[in-house]
Amino acid sequence: MLLRLVYGARFTDLSPFRAVRRDELKRLGMKELTYGWNLERLMRVAAARLPSLEIAVGQRRRVGGVSKVSGNLMAGIKAAWSISTTFLRLAVELRYRETSRG
Repeated sequence: MLLRLVYGARFTDLSPFRAVRRDELKRLGMKELTYGWNLERLMRVAAARLPSLEIAVGQRRRVGGVSKVSGNLMAGIKAAWSISTTFLRLAVELRYRETSRG
């Protein structure tokens, strides 16, 4: 919802698999190394106005057991904190970059 409000981008989830051309990915200047990586990628793609297409894919039960994040309260809190701070940091950074360009 926040991506839609700030950038007008419509993404349905923070899927870990998204295809992007290598040259474009390098140009985005990704920095996040934690749970916020997916969000950073989406925010930078939206801010750069790169075309994106979401394709729904099927899913199945985890073969390896319980999720490392949703199956653990502390891991879930850490992920939520990381994603929230990533959004705030990037919103400010990308806004500043946009206004300094002109």
